[in-house]
Amino acid sequence: MLGFGRRFRDRVEAGRALAMRLAELAGPDLVVLGLPRGGVVVAAEVAAALGGALDIVVVRKVGVPGRPELAMGAVAAAGEELETVRDARVLASAAVDEATFERARSQELVELRRREDAYRQGRPPMPLTGRRVVLVDDGLATGSTMRAAVAAVRREKPARLVAAVPVGSPAACAALATEVDEVACLWAPGSFRAVGQAYDDFRPTTDDEVREALARAG
Repeated sequence: MLGFGRRFRDRVEAGRALAMRLAELAGPDLVVLGLPRGGVVVAAEVAAALGGALDIVVVRKVGVPGRPELAMGAVAAAGEELETVRDARVLASAAVDEATFERARSQELVELRRREDAYRQGRPPMPLTGRRVVLVDDGLATGSTMRAAVAAVRREKPARLVAAVPVGSPAACAALATEVDEVACLWAPGSFRAVGQAYDDFRPTTDDEVREALARAG
């Protein structure tokens, strides 16, 4: 991990900085996958700078009932494949049983498929088998959504899989390192509280911005 040590102006600046960190991966066989919504804006800059193709992996956090901001797991889709991860620690501390988890997961799957349709607009997923793949988000907090995306992409048998974020929790980045070939994190402050602390402008990314980024890359 490379120490960056300062805030980013916005996701565009973060993406350009991340592209510099990943420069050795440049080439036409590279696929850069953004996690909607905010991760796609970052990923678009990485793909443009490195000459790679841009696509998405739609991931939905599965929140604890009554505390939706607290992830007890996540579900991701890469092509037709679905992958679910669970956070055993959160499930135990929140006393969530399997039936409750599945109900929450089913609700998130509906939104996941809606977003896939809205973003792809009929475009098929990018083939990943045998290619170098970089998974990009705008930050890594608990790591649940990125872990789900990693598991889904692994099913596609990429030649190399890198997880890349401008900022992340040191613990989450360290844990993720066991599941990918490389973790590229520009800034992992010991005082990490939330992804937004790394950005001057962290306004929510819209569906239109995601579609526009994909259309420009396509």
